[in-house]
Amino acid sequence: MSSPMASFALFFFTLIVLSSSCRYAIGSPNNKTFLSLASRIGINYGRLGNNLPSPYQSINLIKSINAGHVKLYDADPETLMVLSQTNLYVTIMVPNNQIIPIGADQAAADNWVNTNVLAHYPQTRIRFVLVGNEILSNNSDQDKQTWSSLVPAMRKIVTSLRARGIHNIKVGTSLAMDVLRTSFPPSSGAFREEVAAPVMLPLLKFLNGTNSFFFLDVYPYFPWSTDPVNNPLDFALFQSNSTYTDPQTGLVYTNLLDQMLDSVIFAMTKLGYPNVRLAISETGWPNSGDIDETGANILNAATYNRNLIKKMTANPPIGTPVRPGSPIPTFLFSLFNENQKPGSGTERHWGILNPDGTQIYEIDFSGTRPVPSPGSLPKPSNNVPFKGNVWCVAVEGASEAELQQALNFACGQSNATCAALAPGRECYAPVSLTWHASYAFSSYWAQFRNQSSRCYFNGLARETTTNPGNEHCTFPSVTL
Repeated sequence: MSSPMASFALFFFTLIVLSSSCRYAIGSPNNKTFLSLASRIGINYGRLGNNLPSPYQSINLIKSINAGHVKLYDADPETLMVLSQTNLYVTIMVPNNQIIPIGADQAAADNWVNTNVLAHYPQTRIRFVLVGNEILSNNSDQDKQTWSSLVPAMRKIVTSLRARGIHNIKVGTSLAMDVLRTSFPPSSGAFREEVAAPVMLPLLKFLNGTNSFFFLDVYPYFPWSTDPVNNPLDFALFQSNSTYTDPQTGLVYTNLLDQMLDSVIFAMTKLGYPNVRLAISETGWPNSGDIDETGANILNAATYNRNLIKKMTANPPIGTPVRPGSPIPTFLFSLFNENQKPGSGTERHWGILNPDGTQIYEIDFSGTRPVPSPGSLPKPSNNVPFKGNVWCVAVEGASEAELQQALNFACGQSNATCAALAPGRECYAPVSLTWHASYAFSSYWAQFRNQSSRCYFNGLARETTTNPGNEHCTFPSVTL
């Protein structure tokens, strides 16, 4: 078990697959139409940024990369109006907080369809309505109430669409890989016990009965990055010459994505639904991230996404080892780097475009152009874990009012956090807001990182490997 692939297998045997956030096919019963749609990659268009282009500009950018489908995280009327002037297929979403009322009331579903579908369809080529986003990834009492309302809400949306004569819009929901209890080897794939019978069974019955898709948010980056020393990067980037053979089925895998997809197919099969079609509602690779987020870089992102497009646009379709030759509608995540997404650094770096519309790396969604040489992209320096000290400091140009508020927050959580900043203490001078905030951020992060705190502070902080202290003041640091 000392070889990289052996370590890889050992890791995935115990993996409960991670998630955090493709393409599409119009769920028409017409197989020719389905194949046509599934051969074109889609893009996720999120808007959690304060520096992003207008919907009009964004849709033009989507057309410029030859995407065939755009997935929204809402049903924004301005965006849907712009899309009505294009040939792009469109996926819209029912927000999580509307699932319970829609699930309880057909009139609420009718109102949602009237407002968000009929107002734009058929001029806007809506093909999917997704009810909620990764709702099974949270498990508070309120979340569990949403779980139980999911399938009733999906049924009511379908009822409303059919009552209005709409039959070529499919209804689904996007779920993360953490819906699985086990995923490796793929044949051991099984849903978590608390959702298998009460949620997944009725959901699969619904998807099967309506000929819809199981939409999956699937990111090989996350399981790979939990052990980047022993997990082969090439296997995650579709570049490996090595293979893995499932000991139960004898199926041979050449990449991590296929393993993850097939584990879901096996989980569905164990509940009696082996034929529900898969669609990838999100996948991608981060182009940057925090210092401890190994492998998040432009070269890996370009390699993953380019190879993904090549795989998913192949003609005839490649499929997976369990379903060879089966097309998989796929939406890549995401259009832009979104600077207002909370969490770790990778959360704000999944885009293929900068906010000004320039490409972070060259990419073409049609799959018809030759894959560009990676030689022009920056050589990565973080494909192995960083070892050393890291500090958390204030970003340049931050608003003084916001910086003061964040400083107050950091110092208010513990008496020890900012004790060294008191007048006469070793870190009091120089007396500047940026200096005091940087010390407070580093101290807070070092103190609470084990409780999942991040060096972010609403975008006011960044990580650095350069010691910001001086001969009189030692800044607390995190050791990686």
